[in-house]
Amino acid sequence: MRVYRQRIRSVQATKKITRAMELIAASRVVKAQQRVKESSPYARALTRAVSAVATYSNVDHPLTTEHPTVRRAGVVIITSDRGLAGAYSSSVLKESERLAEKLRNEGKEVVPYLVGRKASGFYKFRRREYAAEWSGFSDSPTFEAAREIGERIVADFVLGHEEGGLDEVHVVFTRFVNMVTQEPEVIRLLPLEVVEGEEPPAPDDVLPLYEFEPSAEQVLDALLPKYVTARLFNCLLQSAASELAARQRAMKSATDNAEELIRKYTRLANQARQAEITQEISEIVGGASALADAK
Repeated sequence: MRVYRQRIRSVQATKKITRAMELIAASRVVKAQQRVKESSPYARALTRAVSAVATYSNVDHPLTTEHPTVRRAGVVIITSDRGLAGAYSSSVLKESERLAEKLRNEGKEVVPYLVGRKASGFYKFRRREYAAEWSGFSDSPTFEAAREIGERIVADFVLGHEEGGLDEVHVVFTRFVNMVTQEPEVIRLLPLEVVEGEEPPAPDDVLPLYEFEPSAEQVLDALLPKYVTARLFNCLLQSAASELAARQRAMKSATDNAEELIRKYTRLANQARQAEITQEISEIVGGASALADAK
């Protein structure tokens, strides 16, 4: 009974922690979903602007030019800083491993860029090399963090493989579908494929006429880095919402398991107590019978 009561107290303490983490994740995931929705209008407007410049100008920009031979491919892997989120980080890492194997089979050198302590720990434990790492903002990303990552990616891409740069860049993140479903996804970030957010015009719509000042080249120089940062920021926001939803689900499962364990140990403790009472009664009855026989 003493052992069972000790285990019950231990499980109850764990249950309080998991319940608190579940409530915190539930309150924060709503804000994370709202941030994803709020970032969509800016992303759509920026996509339309970049699409206009790319469609109505004959400018070859380094960020939109396909390399004839791709030798080095960068892979941005977005994971969490903390655990207790189920299979959230492991799913992203598995997807990145599949992507890396596919790129290597195509004869490309893979250069990882790690976001989140889980990705850093995964690579450091296996003593693998990586180009850069960022952490500390997985569940609440900022635009400044996305800008820092985007500037490093763009700088490495502009160099080209001859100078140790990149020929293409992929991003592995978790797309937030709903509170139950979060799917690991891979997108190619560079060279730019401006397809996200484009909608075919209606038959009665009048297409606008575009005029670029001071020039289409300077407009692209200003817009394309912002477009890269906006897409990275959207990936970070979706990953943050997915992480919080996965943590809420994992902590709810842990709380339910703790309640089941408490019921199990309580039942076993009651059985042990009943067995002790029965044994004591049997000993008393046996002693009384022995005394009666002796008299």
